[in-house]
Amino acid sequence: MSSTFFRSKPMWTQLKWSLRGGAAVLAIAILHYNLPHHDVVRITNTYNRQTTIGANWLFFARAETAATGVEKRDIRFIEAVRPNGEVSVYRNEDTGWVWPPYFKYDSSNLQAEASNAVSTKEAPQWVVITHYGWRTPFFSIYPNAVNLYPVAGPEVTVFPWINLILLGLIGLAAAMVVRMWRQFKRRMFGPKPEEPTALEPLAPLPAAVPPQV
Repeated sequence: MSSTFFRSKPMWTQLKWSLRGGAAVLAIAILHYNLPHHDVVRITNTYNRQTTIGANWLFFARAETAATGVEKRDIRFIEAVRPNGEVSVYRNEDTGWVWPPYFKYDSSNLQAEASNAVSTKEAPQWVVITHYGWRTPFFSIYPNAVNLYPVAGPEVTVFPWINLILLGLIGLAAAMVVRMWRQFKRRMFGPKPEEPTALEPLAPLPAAVPPQV
């Protein structure tokens, strides 16, 4: 890349804003994946399945928190149906003390609760499943369920208090970091104050002439 590119202010500004935009999109994707989501569903089935972990290993629990092995694991799954008829499939894995910090160690209990909440279309029992992650069938990626509890009906909505509090704290921390960076940049790279010019010495006053008598 020639030095002319770096001397071109419009091109450098465009590159800078492109990097900022890419960083913002990445940050939003990370937050959207890791923050909790709440789905009102009717559970239809629960089961365990031997699942081979390949290129999608990043979207499953790590080996130290999974049930067995590294390449093939016995993973618990929860199948459910939304009020609009769309199906949802959740995995049920412990997160342990690693990322994301849900500190989940009760996947067996959660699976038992999900099995107990299985209902039919004729006699539905609606529950809220709290989860994080995405469902991507092409890459066999499943959201991880972390909690569930029964609700009165499919019209129930859950207000995301935790998400708002966390986003507020993250925004406050980001604003403080930006302010500190601007102060540091102003002190290190800002224009230096001009040094005061030396004053010219004043001419000596003429000697006083004594009055004549």
